[in-house]
Amino acid sequence: MTPKEKKRFEDLAAVDKERFNREMSEYVPPEGMKKGKKRKAPRDPTLPRRAWSAFFFFCDEHRAHVKELNPEYKVADVAKELGRQWETCQDKAKYELLAQQDKQRYEEDMAKYRAGVYVPVQKKPAGSVSNPTIPDPVETLASDTNAVSGPGGDENGGEIEEDDDAEQDDGEEE
Repeated sequence: MTPKEKKRFEDLAAVDKERFNREMSEYVPPEGMKKGKKRKAPRDPTLPRRAWSAFFFFCDEHRAHVKELNPEYKVADVAKELGRQWETCQDKAKYELLAQQDKQRYEEDMAKYRAGVYVPVQKKPAGSVSNPTIPDPVETLASDTNAVSGPGGDENGGEIEEDDDAEQDDGEEE
């Protein structure tokens, strides 16, 4: 296309753009028309982590074993196998107790969050293992019924605190 022919179409486009902008400035949408979807509010990073279900605790304990027995399984296949094992699991009470304790931990953390005194647990550095040990529910009940374990807390149900004094040399501050 020659520059002369091209200029003709560019002029037509400019005129049409002016007409469009003029009409859109006067446009009023009809009432009753649906508006677009609202965006989801971004998640607060200080919000406590949600409680795990009994199935999550079961999967956390058995996933490595399923992968070891079936290295060719994809993620979906591992999940299906864990679901099959959960259906036939005879020891669900252990995991339901852990889920109940974690739910209690979550409710306590949410109460602290709403009161404005909750301090979130720091994320582990990349490359660290995130497989929490699951305590024996009988020992847990015998030792302390208020103890909460699982994601987001230590064995006493509190947040994990770091010792700031260990960073100071001979009592001098930097």
